[in-house]
Amino acid sequence: MKTKIRILGILSAVVLLGVCFAFRPLEEKKIIVIDAGHGGKDLGADMYGFQEKLITETIAKKIKALNKDSNLEIVLLRDGDHEMELSERVSIINNLKPDLVVSLHISANMNMSANGARAFIPSNETFHEKSKESAVIVIDKMTEAGNLKKRRITEAPFYMLKNASCPIMTLMIGFLSNEKDRDYITSEDGQNEIALNILEAVK
Repeated sequence: MKTKIRILGILSAVVLLGVCFAFRPLEEKKIIVIDAGHGGKDLGADMYGFQEKLITETIAKKIKALNKDSNLEIVLLRDGDHEMELSERVSIINNLKPDLVVSLHISANMNMSANGARAFIPSNETFHEKSKESAVIVIDKMTEAGNLKKRRITEAPFYMLKNASCPIMTLMIGFLSNEKDRDYITSEDGQNEIALNILEAVK
């Protein structure tokens, strides 16, 4: 009798343990939105036969393709060469509620010696610090090899920065107007390295 009671007790414990494991919440994925700036008729910077909209789209797609982390989901806000209103981008972002948004852009300047990577972040108290922390990591990672100069991280009143309800940065990946930057950000190797560096930085 005692043996039967002991066996029933063990079986009950196993069943309860199984139930606990069955209802244990799975680790939530970290969601990173990559926004390829411009698109469609909106070319962005357009110099020397290169268009900002195509560079940002290419790098965004490389970031997604390089991601092999099952706990990290990369969402492309613009997956193709088409126009998207800023309000549409923000609406999608706020519905997704991601951990971070990285909006990719390319700089251009009349001063052709201007070069390097920089980032803009929101000024609102809710997301400022987290946005800044993420921007520091991204810029440091992108510039550590010396292919891009490290520039400042500053606040900006951009529409997406003001209206996205999550940490966000506008990431300026070099200057199309600068020969050294241009050669790097338009090359296959350069774009692969930039994409990998951004991916590693946002994990």
